[in-house]
Amino acid sequence: MTPKPSQNRELIVRGAREHNLKGIDITLPRDSLIVMTGLSGSGKSSLAFDTIYAEGQRRYVESLSAYARQFLEMMQKPDVDHIEGLSPAISIEQKTTSRNPRSTVGTVTEIYDYLRLLYARVGVPYSPATGLPIESQTVSQMVDKVLELPEGTRAYLLAPIARGRKGEYKKELAELMRKGFQRVKIDGEYHEIEDAPALDKKFKHDIEVVVDRVVVGPEISGRLAESFETALKLAEGIALVELADEKNEDGTARQITFSEKFACPVSGFTIAEIEPRLFSFNNPFGACPVCDGLGTEQKIDPDQIVPDQTLSLKDGAILPWAKTSAPYYLQTLQAVVKHFGASTGTAWNELPFDVQHAVLYGTDKTKIEFVYDDGLRQYKTTKVFEGVIGNLERRYKETESAGMREEIEKYMSAKPCLACGGYRLKPESLAVKIDGLHVGQVTEKSIRDSVAWFNELPSKLTPTQMTIGERILKEIRERLNFLIDVGLDYLSMSRNSGTLSGGESQRIRLASQIGSGLTGVLYVLDEPSIGLHQRDNAKLLETLRRLRDIGNTVIVVEHDEDAIMTADYVVDIGPGAGVHGGHIVAEGTPQDILNHPDSLTGQYLSGRMGIAMPAERREAKKGKTLSVKGATGNNLKNVSVDIPLGLFVAITGVSGGGKSTLMIDTMYQAIARRLNGARVVPAPHESLTGLEFLDKVIDIDQSPIGRTPRSNPATYTGAFTPLREWFAGLPEAKTRGYGPGRFSFNVKGGRCEKCEGDGVLKIEMHFLPDVYVTCDVCKGKRYNRETLEVQFKGKSISDILDMTIDEGVDFFSAVPVIRDKFATLQRVGLGYVKVGQPANTLSGGEAQRVKLSKELSKRATGRTLYMLDEPTTGLHFHDVAKLLDVLHELVDGGNTVVVIEHNLEVIKTADWIVDMGPEGGDGGGEVVAVGTPEDVAQVKRSYTGQFLKDVMARRPQFATKAAE
Repeated sequence: MTPKPSQNRELIVRGAREHNLKGIDITLPRDSLIVMTGLSGSGKSSLAFDTIYAEGQRRYVESLSAYARQFLEMMQKPDVDHIEGLSPAISIEQKTTSRNPRSTVGTVTEIYDYLRLLYARVGVPYSPATGLPIESQTVSQMVDKVLELPEGTRAYLLAPIARGRKGEYKKELAELMRKGFQRVKIDGEYHEIEDAPALDKKFKHDIEVVVDRVVVGPEISGRLAESFETALKLAEGIALVELADEKNEDGTARQITFSEKFACPVSGFTIAEIEPRLFSFNNPFGACPVCDGLGTEQKIDPDQIVPDQTLSLKDGAILPWAKTSAPYYLQTLQAVVKHFGASTGTAWNELPFDVQHAVLYGTDKTKIEFVYDDGLRQYKTTKVFEGVIGNLERRYKETESAGMREEIEKYMSAKPCLACGGYRLKPESLAVKIDGLHVGQVTEKSIRDSVAWFNELPSKLTPTQMTIGERILKEIRERLNFLIDVGLDYLSMSRNSGTLSGGESQRIRLASQIGSGLTGVLYVLDEPSIGLHQRDNAKLLETLRRLRDIGNTVIVVEHDEDAIMTADYVVDIGPGAGVHGGHIVAEGTPQDILNHPDSLTGQYLSGRMGIAMPAERREAKKGKTLSVKGATGNNLKNVSVDIPLGLFVAITGVSGGGKSTLMIDTMYQAIARRLNGARVVPAPHESLTGLEFLDKVIDIDQSPIGRTPRSNPATYTGAFTPLREWFAGLPEAKTRGYGPGRFSFNVKGGRCEKCEGDGVLKIEMHFLPDVYVTCDVCKGKRYNRETLEVQFKGKSISDILDMTIDEGVDFFSAVPVIRDKFATLQRVGLGYVKVGQPANTLSGGEAQRVKLSKELSKRATGRTLYMLDEPTTGLHFHDVAKLLDVLHELVDGGNTVVVIEHNLEVIKTADWIVDMGPEGGDGGGEVVAVGTPEDVAQVKRSYTGQFLKDVMARRPQFATKAAE
């Protein structure tokens, strides 16, 4: 039976009321690229994610068996009457992929799985001793090696039939018994086979068959050869000789590995077997034994020990020892510097290197006379000084106190593991090479360089290797090219997933989805263009079109002009935000939106409205600059740049060009350390001058304002305190004797004690995700009945927390102390957010604007440097205009605002631009252009300048307030 056209070609939604949606009815074309746009908080995500995606995912999960469902998150049924024409849905949001230190770009995209397979099948092992390829050992060579051991050495000859493998091994052990073998070594313990313990099939086991027991001597040569042949047959070419009387440092018996396949005759270096798990840093078989496959070790960091090098030892330069009032530590330091002829009153950075080294790392074998006086008695002792770092390391190892370990960890930072060089793998894994490179060196290359290397590789392989590796290489090249298509050519496969921005993680998952080749799926994406330079936008849009062309429906929540104009169908939701939104203002082709009289989006796209350039730009004051010289962090190539103070400055450039490294990792951290006393270590640079013009620096980033539901915009901005005080001052509260604490949901008294003020109860599901249910006592209101009886204009404190900021401004119009706090949140475009919205439900852009509003409500000093990384994330053109008003107002107060930004509408209103690049990764790290937007637009080498020229040429018919 042929399906109805509506079922086949259309996605029909009827009566969508999720969050602020006002019973929306809409029919969307399937197998199309659909963009949903509108003001922040208008209801785009409520329709795309919380209605369409949620129902598609829920229906798919419901179709699975009860057993499978228990492992998957079951979504709530959205508040919608009817949805027809749904496909299984996949959501790709802007969440960082994983905070797991073992997760990398290579593992997330599964490229590393193919790379491990390639090295296992085509890789050639090399000897670390000779640098020559390792060849197989003969039985004669193995026998000779054993006979070289001291005469009389007792040894077991073992055949490893299972190494780190799961299973019960009942059949295998029975077969061994049938063949006449009597003993096995299971997980480090010897057993008679008939008495072997039952093995749990869920755990990994090591099983070695005892083939022979020998005492080394010339007469055993023939017997040993036969035993080796038996062992090699049993264990597929591998045999172990365990020395009964020699132990390793960890107490296990010393073993010598022999392989028919790979062994170095000079050093005895052996690789038992080359298989994919040998190259996995998440498997004990391949992971570096020192760092357990993390590639880094936590080490005491000298920069954390002496954060301020201008202090003297007497004034507390050694931070961990400056916290105590006991004289012991200072007297220790006095003795050390006196021995070297220096003084504790000299600034740390003026002390000779040998004195600094002795203080930090000890005096080696040199003994020093120490004089101690604790006020009661004086005594002398002569000993070697272990050094501050040695002292902390020893105490860290010896202490059993969790508090002490936590304290010492403050002075540690992650350093590359010396054993594996940061490559995460054991020496045997790194000994296997293709075209002279081990797997770790390949993953260090940028995606751009990796593509070039893999394209050239076929010419370097033998015909046999090429036959084996051809299909694997095809898969690797395809996946690398998908990453290039989404503008991530500057990343490396070894890059830790936790260090990626939200936009980068989203595009990585997008590349993985294209690689999976699924069809008939509904994809829902949240602003994939975030963090992407205009130059790379075309590639991203081409990727979305490719996803559509293979037979998928792609819904994108987006504000980017190019994305809207590329779409097959556009849905403009509004007209306002929060309670003023939730309606469909316009829908249809991009041209339909442009021509629609009521569409705010259409007015901006058509040029009827727009952000105009300022009539005149602020000029830099001579000599009033912040100058960094010789910055070399990450990919920066000895960058020196001047940032004029008192201006609105935009830092621009392609993704991976070095913007964040220069501004956040270098300048912000260096300034925060000097002005705010922050315990951060800036990226390497020679000098930073101009700090005398500033009194503080504030990085308004997109990290959460709180990780628990107890933190919300009202508590973060300080609006909750006057709100509680206002309620405590009401006649009913005074009569009952309630103070401000009564209206806090964080302390006992006024809160509901069943849920402890959370409004929800957490039900632990053990191996399933925790479930949160509305508290049955307070019904989610967080407070007890008595507290809720105190009301202002008919509203309780719980009702206030449930209002939007816009409603709060109107409601408290006669209470300036509360109204003004809410008004600053309104000004940064957060009027639609609820007063008590839990912090963990705010997006990165929303959290950033809450922080900005907190700064706005403070008294300005006129000497503050504000740094913002992509503040326009998640903002509609109209919201961008409002945000620019706020940022320019901060500058008008004498402050400096520096934004890292790709949005050309923001860049064109800047007073000064620093353009980084020219490319991303290794091809970036230079200053391409500096000056006013007009100056940068003339620089042909600047990609930003090329796009800026077109945007600056536009003249909107009506300029919004931000641009007047």
